[in-house]
Amino acid sequence: MLTLTCPCCGVTAEETELTYGHEAHLKRFGPGSTDAEFEDYLFNRKNPKGVHFERWRHSYGCGKWFLAARSTVTLEVYGTYSAQTTEPPAELIAKIKEKCPGWEGWQ
Repeated sequence: MLTLTCPCCGVTAEETELTYGHEAHLKRFGPGSTDAEFEDYLFNRKNPKGVHFERWRHSYGCGKWFLAARSTVTLEVYGTYSAQTTEPPAELIAKIKEKCPGWEGWQ
């Protein structure tokens, strides 16, 4: 079972207490965007094999959203961080690169 630590309240919770919120760090397009940009935002996701950055909500706890980095192959969680950050923390990137030497980067 997948377990994540909520960075907001510090509670380690199983995935049954959390709500998955899809891919993190998406560039959002709205009014004024082209049809292709808006379609890409709505329907297209990277879905990589390996390291993935995701949004999660601590539904049965503090109720706040946070971000997590995990492997889609092994379900290993590399870390969690605040949803208000625009990019993953440098310490988390270093940890991922240490565990996954061939990893290219988060974007």
